[in-house]
Amino acid sequence: MKKKDIITIQIEDVLFPNKAYGFVDGEKVVVKNGVPGQTIQAQVIKKRSSGIEARQEAVLEPSPLERQHGTCSHYTLCGGCTYQTLRHEEELKLKERQVKRLLDQEGIQAESWEGIVPAPSETAYRNKCEFSFGDEEKGGDLALGMRKRMSHYEVVSLKDCNIIDEDYLKIIEGTLAFFQERNVPFYHKLRHEGSLRHLVVRKGTATGEILVNLVTSQEVPFFTEEFKNMLLSLPLKGSLCGILHSVNDSVADVVRSDEMTVLYGRDYFVEKLFDLEFKVSVYSFFQTNTKGAEKLYTIVKEFAGNVSHKMVFDLYCGTGTIGQIMAEAGSKKVVGIELVEEAVVSANENATRNGLTNCTFIAGDVLKKVDELVDKPDLIIVDPPRDGIHPKAIGKIIDFGAPEIVYVSCKPTSLARDLAVFQQAGYEVKRIKLMDMFPRTVHVETVCLLCK
Repeated sequence: MKKKDIITIQIEDVLFPNKAYGFVDGEKVVVKNGVPGQTIQAQVIKKRSSGIEARQEAVLEPSPLERQHGTCSHYTLCGGCTYQTLRHEEELKLKERQVKRLLDQEGIQAESWEGIVPAPSETAYRNKCEFSFGDEEKGGDLALGMRKRMSHYEVVSLKDCNIIDEDYLKIIEGTLAFFQERNVPFYHKLRHEGSLRHLVVRKGTATGEILVNLVTSQEVPFFTEEFKNMLLSLPLKGSLCGILHSVNDSVADVVRSDEMTVLYGRDYFVEKLFDLEFKVSVYSFFQTNTKGAEKLYTIVKEFAGNVSHKMVFDLYCGTGTIGQIMAEAGSKKVVGIELVEEAVVSANENATRNGLTNCTFIAGDVLKKVDELVDKPDLIIVDPPRDGIHPKAIGKIIDFGAPEIVYVSCKPTSLARDLAVFQQAGYEVKRIKLMDMFPRTVHVETVCLLCK
């Protein structure tokens, strides 16, 4: 095989996060966006010592593991749901297999491997989505939705979607029509000109409250009052609690705000987990599947055991969800640390809202702030971002000598790396259980109990 050759591959399996592979003439070929059992046509793009990389051109034969119904109209174009065609029970098996393989490679052996918990629903489960403005093809009409698969620029306008509910689609449809009628241009990432960048929609699953944040460049060739009135006129099942306008003049293609204006209502929505209420601001972290989060945190509570009178550290705490669950369960004291200052403000407000006086949340980098903690923890809970725990921070966490650590991971590759460090430092992996928080996507949560 050589570059640009067209080949036929039968997919044997998929490695995390999205590396399907098969063998052609005895050589391993890796290709994105395949599922086990498919026969696909692909073009060779790279030859490496570890194998051959190829780009999928077409599915010649579907897999017997694929569903017959229930895919959206965009699934061949959109980069959102890699496993959309895979039957849910097969997706669960695949994710469990992927995580176990990664941990085995690092020599991580748990005393108790407890499988994977399915999501409460595999459809309409997201409470947050970040949509991009762009065009569906170069020079085409304005589009609003998700980035196209294998593209950094082109956008698929969503007309239907399995993982968000109808209110999101109505907001997309209304927003797109509003700006198309006024010929407002999207922000062009290469030329650094134009206006429209992102539309962020957050909706409380338990409360039905909807928060909308329009992100533009400094150039605003339209009346924000008209945009607000358009959204308020939409026939939504939920209720709009806030409409925001953020200005972002950064060259980076990320959702952020240099300045923010509240056009209507407030700059947060309220969500409920179990019997606790959480005020969630537009940029603060909150698990994007509310019902799934309840299942995930049930696993955390189970692994943590009886926390009565225990000193608990909640590191990378976001808006303080896990910490407050531990506080409500009777912990002597909970201290949380989170980098995003806005999230910490919300966490402390949420603790007051929920009548919890035995927890406090600190803004700052875990790497630096753990040096300021004087309490000796009985239990440490870590829920780091996808890159895992900073290599220097993990040493400081180990130095606390906590008898138990519960590690909540959203990326199994960084989890495997970090667990190897904990094992070398004298911690044993007692229990592992997976949670399918994000059906139809490559993502999976893993909860581990470590004991010294």
